[in-house]
Amino acid sequence: MNEKLLTYLEQFISEERIERFNEVLSQRTNYITVAIEDVYQMHNTSAVIRSCESFGIQQAHVIERKYGQRLDSEIAMGAQKWVDIIRYQESSEAMDALRGQGYKIVATSPHANSSLLQDFQVTDKIALFFGTERKGLSEYVLNNADTSLKIPMVGFTESLNISVSAAIILQQLTAQLKATEIDWQLTPDEIIAKRLDWTKKSIKSIDDILERYERDN
Repeated sequence: MNEKLLTYLEQFISEERIERFNEVLSQRTNYITVAIEDVYQMHNTSAVIRSCESFGIQQAHVIERKYGQRLDSEIAMGAQKWVDIIRYQESSEAMDALRGQGYKIVATSPHANSSLLQDFQVTDKIALFFGTERKGLSEYVLNNADTSLKIPMVGFTESLNISVSAAIILQQLTAQLKATEIDWQLTPDEIIAKRLDWTKKSIKSIDDILERYERDN
């Protein structure tokens, strides 16, 4: 059904657009995902989503218990159209859901017992948790994560801005992942679903076209 609808809808976008979708999707992964916990500054959440999109992370999980929705479309620069954003009210809910999907929970923290980024090896599916600007991750996440990692620093500042940290970690780990023999790419079904989603988002009169398709089929 999805493939039939996709074939129909692709008549309404250019060949160049279709090729670009396929090119981008060939570099997308759900093997690494990101979770953002109660970030106060709206632009920081949006910048992390932008980094996810830039480095091929297809899903981002946003925990919004304290501050509500934290996405700024201007900062994200449209990245929220291309990244799947899953929202939660509680950190425990997010962790349970991700573990249920086979993810290992990785707390990003400057604490001394964290693994250094350059020593961290991606072997299992991982969900990288990032915390608030001032206090970092909650005690709940730190105490219940499977492991933790930190970016090595040699200056007086203990931690980086969350969006900077996310960009550094995602660049390092996605590059490492793609150099392995792990099957990190999206499945054929996931690719079809995203092509369909992105194609719909690219057609201005999509509601009218879908109505016509349903009527004719």
